[in-house]
Amino acid sequence: MNPWACWPERSRGRRYAELPAATRDAHQRDRDRIVHSTAFRRLVYKTQVFVNHEGDLFRTRLTHSLEVAQVARSAARELRLNEDLVEAIALAHDLGHTPFGHAGQDALHACMAAHGGFEHNLQSLRVVDRLEQRYFGFDGLNLTFEAREGILKHCSRRNALHLCASEPDGPAQRFIDGGQPSLEAQLVNLADEIAYCTHDIDDGLRAGLLQLDELLRMPLFARWYEDALARQGAAGAAGAAGSAGATAQAPGRRVVFETLRRLLAALIADIVEATAAAVARAQPAEIDAVRRSPALVGFSERSRHEVDELKHFLFGALYRHPQVVQTTDLAREVVADLFAAYLAQPAQMPPDFAAEADTPRAVADYIAGMTDRFALREHRRLTGRRVFEDA
Repeated sequence: MNPWACWPERSRGRRYAELPAATRDAHQRDRDRIVHSTAFRRLVYKTQVFVNHEGDLFRTRLTHSLEVAQVARSAARELRLNEDLVEAIALAHDLGHTPFGHAGQDALHACMAAHGGFEHNLQSLRVVDRLEQRYFGFDGLNLTFEAREGILKHCSRRNALHLCASEPDGPAQRFIDGGQPSLEAQLVNLADEIAYCTHDIDDGLRAGLLQLDELLRMPLFARWYEDALARQGAAGAAGAAGSAGATAQAPGRRVVFETLRRLLAALIADIVEATAAAVARAQPAEIDAVRRSPALVGFSERSRHEVDELKHFLFGALYRHPQVVQTTDLAREVVADLFAAYLAQPAQMPPDFAAEADTPRAVADYIAGMTDRFALREHRRLTGRRVFEDA
């Protein structure tokens, strides 16, 4: 690894001292604890864009997290950064997400407006610091500072001051000082963008909510779509359609897959090149010099503009599509109803949540940990109503 990477033997350590593992370094251990956590398993039934019952092939929070990890590790290897730490941060970055994706988060934030609010990124840190209960000596997963720093990628000054009151110079300190996290953390943040842009295109096309002609107005997509068509022509139409069992639609889907594969590879290469140039200019001697520098991981100017353009398009054409909005409106209703029911009757929650002194926060913790289908089942139990007929 490069000297400015997060070397495990130079870690700032864990909140609770532990003996080192015999066969794994500190950041491998972080990754393994995340993979074995309850919150990680729940991601398989949490919404990315499409609610879980809408189709078996759409991305969930779990498959999204795996794709972020793959993108980030690919770039980390080229940049000679800590791949295990990158993977740990990527796999944990959405552990605090509510059921029903951003709609669930918005509803829970509204319910918690008088009680400190709710933010899924802050909740991810809360999950690994407190809510996972698997070990005798401490609550949470007791991850290293570097993993926790990467998980906490957004934080308001108010929340940062609150966190620093109980943990001075902890992972929230940089939001007060104006510093940066490690290159590994910065890289996962961009890998998240790349992953959801590409896989949301795939899911949107599969669902019939995005149209190819609309996507072709986006220069980033159009460039690699034309490249994929050219490669298909070079390979020969017979080779593309001649496999046994091929359908009339298979070549079209194949072109889309090839387009997204090339787009993904191009963006990873762009990050590697732009980041290597930024690091060469800054010349950080070690990790703390990275934290004192401006953000060093990034796209080239052209790619940044094209990715932002694509994100803007997806927001209007997919995330605000009437069919998606109808589903997310119902999801917000489910979360709001659950919050009201548990707040009025805490005993409806499991005993460890019901016993918490801060009832609103305990309710938010309980709801945030739910999968889509468990939330719907609980909503039906508490209200007698079935919100999604096909769920």
